[in-house]
Amino acid sequence: MREQFTYDAVAGRVVFGAGTAHTALADEVGRLDAERVLLIATEQEEPLARKLAAPFAERIAATFTAVRPHVPTEVAEDARELATAAGVDLLLSVGGGSTTGTAKAVALTTGLPIVAVPTTYAGSEVTPVWGMTEGARKTTGVDHRVLPHCVVYDPELTLTLPVDLSMASGLNAMAHCVEAFWAPRRNPISTLMAEEGIRALGRGLPAVLDEPAGADGRADLLYGAYLAGSAFAVAGSGLHHKICHALGGAFDLPHARTHAIVLPHVLAFNAPAAPEAASRIAQALGRSEAVTGLAELAQRLGIPAGLRELGMLESQVDEATDLVAPTVPADNPRRVDRPALRALIHAAWAGSPPGPDATATHQGQT
Repeated sequence: MREQFTYDAVAGRVVFGAGTAHTALADEVGRLDAERVLLIATEQEEPLARKLAAPFAERIAATFTAVRPHVPTEVAEDARELATAAGVDLLLSVGGGSTTGTAKAVALTTGLPIVAVPTTYAGSEVTPVWGMTEGARKTTGVDHRVLPHCVVYDPELTLTLPVDLSMASGLNAMAHCVEAFWAPRRNPISTLMAEEGIRALGRGLPAVLDEPAGADGRADLLYGAYLAGSAFAVAGSGLHHKICHALGGAFDLPHARTHAIVLPHVLAFNAPAAPEAASRIAQALGRSEAVTGLAELAQRLGIPAGLRELGMLESQVDEATDLVAPTVPADNPRRVDRPALRALIHAAWAGSPPGPDATATHQGQT
């Protein structure tokens, strides 16, 4: 008998294809009748953003380049003040997750529409989730005002993304997919998107590693990132994201690499209590077993083994555990008591081989 479920579709226009950032962006800005645009990009990507906006340069009322990882509240306030002072009616985001996040922070309080042009595989451009950091603590929320009205996906814009960052960003997208199998609002539709996302990312990551300028691999990664973000937008945030958001906000760890390192450990923890999900993840990866398959893929892609390689200290494991414990979803496949959570985070810090044995001596009942 078919399970009962609720599916809240996340509305947003998507334009996907090689070259679309050059051929379709002006039309998409025009569709929203924008007259005064705030262009948001990092200093490094500002030249690209201006080149893309050249066909409607007269509509660019202001440019904000003080983008920072994890969107510090002071950065959000500066961007909001600029948007108000310039009297803009549209936010154009060109860049990765931090750039999209900055646009979302402005939209959260102003209600201004966003057109997003992603240059990484963050996936946040198709979610109504926002996040900001204040005092080393990251706060996230859901508000449909921050969901971009249109996303222009152009694989050509990712051709110059460094291989190491591409690998981490792609595995960050993979984390959205894996988490969607047991996140609080999971349903058969989001699970299908997640499964196809894993399949596309599993093809694209090795292809880009072997041939960074290969069009097919880049297209697979961007398509997988779109599916990953779409699944995450519907299914919500689970144990993995609760851990990574706390780590990123508290210790200023790089977002994508943190997700890439933590993912196999969370999968190893939950897989014994979610055998159907683990089986489908393994099949999508083209492997006989999900945890081993994902860990071997991460190793092949050159992902750092442990969070300590990102600068996290062992003495911070307890602090991280205290931050994450109150946020763990009640319906996680396995009960997460504090000893089990600490063991999981410590294993990710140390770079221990992911597997159920990593937390077996400390786990609570399943």
